[in-house]
Amino acid sequence: MAVEREQDVLRAASMYYLQDLKMEVIARHLGTSRSTVSRLIKRARQTGLVEITLRPGSTRAPGLARTISAAYGIDAYVVPVPDSASHIDRLDQVSITAARLLSSWFDSDMVLGVAWGTTLAAVSRYLSPKPTRGSTVVQLNGAANMRTSGVEYASDLISSFGSAFGAAVHHFSVPAFFDYPETKRAMWRERSVQRVLDMQRRADIAVFSVGAVAGAVPSHVYSAGYLDEDDVRLLHAEGVVGDVCTVFIRADGSWQDVHLNERATGPTPAELARIPRRLCVVAGDNKVVPLLAALRAGVVTDLVVDEVTATELLDAVEPTHRRPRPRR
Repeated sequence: MAVEREQDVLRAASMYYLQDLKMEVIARHLGTSRSTVSRLIKRARQTGLVEITLRPGSTRAPGLARTISAAYGIDAYVVPVPDSASHIDRLDQVSITAARLLSSWFDSDMVLGVAWGTTLAAVSRYLSPKPTRGSTVVQLNGAANMRTSGVEYASDLISSFGSAFGAAVHHFSVPAFFDYPETKRAMWRERSVQRVLDMQRRADIAVFSVGAVAGAVPSHVYSAGYLDEDDVRLLHAEGVVGDVCTVFIRADGSWQDVHLNERATGPTPAELARIPRRLCVVAGDNKVVPLLAALRAGVVTDLVVDEVTATELLDAVEPTHRRPRPRR
C-alpha cells in the first residue's frame, strides 16, 4: 500500500471512529466514493490500526488480569466470556485475542517459535495477513507419534503461521518423543537438527499452550497416540499434571527429573525462558492446574486466558502463592 493510501486509511478511520462522521461525509472530505471509504475502514481494522473492544459492565476481566499480572510478574490478558460459555466459545474468544496480539508484536526480521496443539490450531485460524520481510517461523517440538506420523498435522499448523506473516518456515522433523534417550542424544548431534535448534534459540517470541493430563477435554498429546499406557502410568506416578511444548511438569513447576523428559523433543522450561517474549494461550477448566504449574515454572511472560479459567486459576492458588514474583 502506498504512503498516500496509508494516510487515507488513517484519515478515514479517524473521521469514522473519533469524529463520528458518516461514510458519505467522509467520502466528500476525501474526494472518493462511499464504497472506497468502507474499504478503508475495513483495512484499518484488519491491520490493527483500529481495535474494537467491548467492555461489559459486569465483567471481572480487568481486575482478574491485574491480580494475575501482579502475582506472577507477567502481562495478563483476560478475555471476557459469560460463565455459561461453552469450551469452544471460550477457545475461540481467546484465540482471536492471541492472534491479534501476535500480529501486533511480530514483524520483519523476527523469529517466531510455535508449539503445535489444539489451542494453537485455533489461534492460526484467526491470524490476519501481515506481510513481513526476513522473518521466520520455527516449530518448537517434534510431532511424529506411534499411531500416525503426526507430521502433517503439525506441518500444516506451522505453515499457516508462516503464510499469515509471509515468513520462512522451519519444520522440526523429529518425533514428539524418542523411544530411547540415547537416540535423542544422537539425533541432537545431526547438523539438520542442530540448524532447527539454533533457529529456536534465536526466537524473539514463543507461542504455546499447556497440555492437561486429566480432564473432560484431553489435550492432543494425551489423546492422539503420543504416549502408551505405561508412559501415562509413569507420568501419574511422578506427579505430572501437564506439559509445556511436550515437556512434562509437576504442579510445583518442577520438570528436571521427570523421566519422560529425557525423550521429549520440545524446549525445556529453562530453554524456553531464554526467549524474550513467551505467550501462553489457555482456555478450559482442565487447563487450570497445568497453567498454574507453568506459571510457577516461570515460562510465561504474556498470558491470554478466558475469564472463567482465570477465575478458577485464582481460586486454586493458596494466598502464599499470590505474592508477586520477578518477571523473567
